[in-house]
Amino acid sequence: MKLTFLGHSCVLIEHGEHRLIIDPFLTGNPVATVSADEIEVDYVLVTHGHGDHLGDTVQIAKRNDATVIANFELATYLGWQGVKTHEMHIGGSFSFPFGKVKLTPALHGTGLVIPEKKEIVYLGMPTGLLITIDGKTIYHAGDTGLFSDMKLIGQRQPIDVAFLPIGDNYTMGPEDALLAAEWIGAKQVVPMHYSTWPPIEQDAYKYVQELGQRGIQGVVLKPGDNISL
Repeated sequence: MKLTFLGHSCVLIEHGEHRLIIDPFLTGNPVATVSADEIEVDYVLVTHGHGDHLGDTVQIAKRNDATVIANFELATYLGWQGVKTHEMHIGGSFSFPFGKVKLTPALHGTGLVIPEKKEIVYLGMPTGLLITIDGKTIYHAGDTGLFSDMKLIGQRQPIDVAFLPIGDNYTMGPEDALLAAEWIGAKQVVPMHYSTWPPIEQDAYKYVQELGQRGIQGVVLKPGDNISL
C-alpha cells in the first residue's frame, strides 16, 4: 500500500486496484504539487465541510464517477451537487470493496463559507477517519484539537500510521500533537495541516525530532512524498 501526501491534509492511498483520496484540497492550495485534473480515484473521503478539506471533491468525484464517503449532512449536500455518496456518522463503520472505514470524533468547526452571500452552510460534525486496508490501519485525524478519547482510538486497535495536524491556530499545535501521538500509539506519525499559510507555520522536522525523543517514529512528508505500508 502506498500513501502519498499531497499537501495540507490531502492524502492519496493506493492499494491494488483501489485508489482513495482524503480531503482533496488542491485548487488554490499554495503547496500542492498536483492538480485536481490529475487525480484518478474510486473513492473520496472528506473529514468535514471547510473549503480547505472539501476542496475539489465535487470535480474529482464527478470526473472519476467516484463515491464520496462523509458524514450524513455533508454527504447529503454533496448528493445535491450530483455526486455519488455513501453517508456515515461518528462511531459508525462500513466495509467497502477496498476495506473498512470508521468515523471518529474530531473537535473542530464545520460548514461551507459562501462569502458572496455572507452565509455558512452547516455540514455536520467534523470527523476523523480510521481506514483499514489489508490488515493495515491508517488514522487521519482531520482537523481537531486534543481530546482525551484519542487514547481509546489507540487502545481499540493498533494504528500503523497516524496523520496528525500540527499547525496550531485552527487545530492542535505541536505540543498537543505530541501528546496525541503518545495516546494513539501509532507505529508511525506524519504531521499535516501546517505551513500552508502563515497562521499555521510550523517546523515539522522539529516536531518529528521531538517525537523521536519520546520513542515515537515520525516522518515528514513533503507534498508528493510517499511511504509504504
